[in-house]
Amino acid sequence: MKFSLFVHMERWDESVSHRQLFEDLTELTLMAEAGGFSTVWIGEHHAMEYTISPSPMPLLAYLAAKTTTIHLGAGTIIAPFWHPLRVAGECALLDVISNGRMEVGLARGAYQVEFDRMAGGMPASSGGQALREMIPVVRALWQGDYAHDGDIWKFPTSTSVPKPIQKPNPPMWIAARDPDSHNFAVANGCNVMVTPLMKGDEEVLDLKNKFQTALDNNPDVPRPQLMVLRHTHVHTADEPDGWKVGAKAISRFYRTFDAWFGNKQTPVNGFLAPSPEEKFAGRPEFELESLHKTAMIGTPEEIIPRIKYYQELGVDEFSFWCDNSLPHEEKKKSLELFIKHVVPAFR
Repeated sequence: MKFSLFVHMERWDESVSHRQLFEDLTELTLMAEAGGFSTVWIGEHHAMEYTISPSPMPLLAYLAAKTTTIHLGAGTIIAPFWHPLRVAGECALLDVISNGRMEVGLARGAYQVEFDRMAGGMPASSGGQALREMIPVVRALWQGDYAHDGDIWKFPTSTSVPKPIQKPNPPMWIAARDPDSHNFAVANGCNVMVTPLMKGDEEVLDLKNKFQTALDNNPDVPRPQLMVLRHTHVHTADEPDGWKVGAKAISRFYRTFDAWFGNKQTPVNGFLAPSPEEKFAGRPEFELESLHKTAMIGTPEEIIPRIKYYQELGVDEFSFWCDNSLPHEEKKKSLELFIKHVVPAFR
């Protein structure tokens, strides 16, 4: 089992500066590297303070210079907002900067609020077309000269400049949920990243089964990697209510996600308040006791068996998702406990 860190700068009010958040993210990454984590993942989001990352590339390039072993993962680039030549060139440049440590995840995008601002209001649900066209094009550009005449992009003979260090190409990941996206990822030789979000470990099993079906459908393709991304908060046994700290914070995160995803309000200077708790009166998944069971919240002794279950299912990488609305010191304490007590159980 490999471990990775999924992290963004997240800002809940104006009391913490962007510069401080940048330094905090750097500190968490250096901790993860020292703790033997394989990759740090940073995604792409626009005009929202609660996930600050208009491009993962400058952050990852900076981290490349501060680190030596950890891989730098763009997790994920939103395909409809990019041109394939930019994806190929920028990812290859990051691979050169990091001396072969770049990994790239691509996704179709989720928030209509971003599509309204970045893609002229095209429906977020149609982003999959760009994702499916993008993958083979980027891989071809990494190999050499290639001209493209597709449904979305058309360009004359071009190539990626620079070329990536990793051969035949850097690892490519696809964020997948439905059977078709699993099948597309495996058929195209891409690793698969999944998140069960607010569902329990039965959802991990379901996602793993979709991945397995895709493997069975493509018997001639070498088996790609499967990564599970989970909100994670670790506390000590002498903090009997420590789980509530994590559950309340993760509830706030998901209620804010709901506000942005609903796209019913105009953000004020990049902020949207979390949807009120009473909105979810009939939604048991938002209850703290439910989040205690679904998110990866608990003492190391409680968490280790769950991750071992993932390992038995065939999950290759567990990604510690630390975006949760907690202050930096709380995140740091949680990550330290994970590194000290959970990671050694898998070595």
